[in-house]
Amino acid sequence: MADAVTPTTIAERVVEAILAQKLAPGERLGEQALAGNFGVSRTMVREALMQLQARGFVEVQSKRGWYVVQPSAAEARDAFAARRIVEAGILAEAGKPLQKVIKTLRAHIVEEQRAIEGADAATRAFLLADFHVCLAQQMGHRLLVDVLRDLTARTTLAATLYQSKHEAGQSCAEHGAIVAALEAGNTARARELMIAHIGNVEEALQVESVAAPDAPARLRATLMPVARSGASR
Repeated sequence: MADAVTPTTIAERVVEAILAQKLAPGERLGEQALAGNFGVSRTMVREALMQLQARGFVEVQSKRGWYVVQPSAAEARDAFAARRIVEAGILAEAGKPLQKVIKTLRAHIVEEQRAIEGADAATRAFLLADFHVCLAQQMGHRLLVDVLRDLTARTTLAATLYQSKHEAGQSCAEHGAIVAALEAGNTARARELMIAHIGNVEEALQVESVAAPDAPARLRATLMPVARSGASR
């Protein structure tokens, strides 16, 4: 029996779609369309959208409805700066991880590589973003997992809006280097690599060129769960 849909379920599906770059900045989120997609009332959808508004992912425009936010260049820079602080802090306090942690992180990177070699752009984008959330989970920072997921989703919106040129293969290779440094017990090097990696993604933004938002007709496909290969984390 499927789990009951709740406002939080809907909100998390929207964030997942942002991480997978299936929802574009400026895209409209119609209450009725969402209600039909999830088989729930508009009241429940409205509650989910208010949750997302509080987290900074959607905004309501008078007489027009709900839209995915379009971060300004300054807001994008702020999100990347916050990620550097959080992720550098996680690694600064890390000792040499347990072997099972390294195994899980390497399995995640294998998933990334598989998605890069395949044609599923949404899974590729989601996994590359989710690596950072997975790292926080594996390093035992449970209180930071939700914070980092939201920050990563914010920078993903920026990367989508400002047409980041950072290659998926480069991100995957940088993730691998971070894990290799952790496995060697060189947490200082892992921290340096993480800061450089986040900087590389930020520097690839083309803040002078803003992509036009897509039409909302693909809502149902957009909010489908991201496909995973079945590897455990």
